[in-house]
Amino acid sequence: MPNYDPMTTMMNADMEGKICLITGGSDGIGYAAALELARMGATVVIAGRNAEKTEAAAASIRREAGNPSVSSLLADLSSQREVRRLALDVREQLPRLDVLLNNAGAIFLSRQTSVDGIEMTFALNHLGYFLLTTLLLDLLEASAPARIINVSSSSHYSAGNFRLDDLPRPGNGRSYQAYGRSKLCNVLFTYELARRLEGSGVTVNALHPGLVRTRIARNNGILGRVANLFIGVRGVNATKGAETLVYLASSPGVETVTGKFFIDRRAVPSSQLSYDADLAADLWDLSERLTADSATED
Repeated sequence: MPNYDPMTTMMNADMEGKICLITGGSDGIGYAAALELARMGATVVIAGRNAEKTEAAAASIRREAGNPSVSSLLADLSSQREVRRLALDVREQLPRLDVLLNNAGAIFLSRQTSVDGIEMTFALNHLGYFLLTTLLLDLLEASAPARIINVSSSSHYSAGNFRLDDLPRPGNGRSYQAYGRSKLCNVLFTYELARRLEGSGVTVNALHPGLVRTRIARNNGILGRVANLFIGVRGVNATKGAETLVYLASSPGVETVTGKFFIDRRAVPSSQLSYDADLAADLWDLSERLTADSATED
């Protein structure tokens, strides 16, 4: 018998018949959220980039939750071609989509470039969210009421110098600032998408999960190991970190709430810059240009 988290029981949410797609669901808070939603009865699909690890995670969730309706899909979400393939797989395999939980992300402590020639932090943490969500929007709208949840971070408050033209350029600024800028993009995207989806029955919210003991810096060699050691000492466990994700995905209390930023299951003010509607619209236009079909052609 699995040990249910008190927060989950308190919400008394029934996810029977709901289909949830969770990116970065093979580890950390993505895994913890997938497990809790599966325990609530949801059909859960986790997306990860490592086949063996992602399939093992899905099997573990099925076993722990006692729910056979848990499966996995593969994609490296820093690659636009793979994001497009993931969206096609979702369309082919799922009759509807009630919850899209954009969670896959990382911090890169050295200069890295995606396969599409874009600064890696921005490519994975923002463009991955943007492209997958826009490719699945019609499916979400057809499934309404539906929910989109974007995992951001409190680091968006300290994004530093923020110039749209600089975002895709590799090696621009320090790694933590690049991470903060990408997380600000998550919030700007959330608010712009909420405006565009008004009246559709699809809600979209962003959140800060807290400092969580995950391996977010694992792609950075010895520096990443040191960073993860620090996070391990200071951070909360993944189950605690996933509470707000699960809340936004399942709670009846936020069924119609949209365009908000949450910490500890409460809507709180985000950064002043995040409310700049013109900036959000310009970021949307930039993201469309960077993810156009021609941008990923051979």
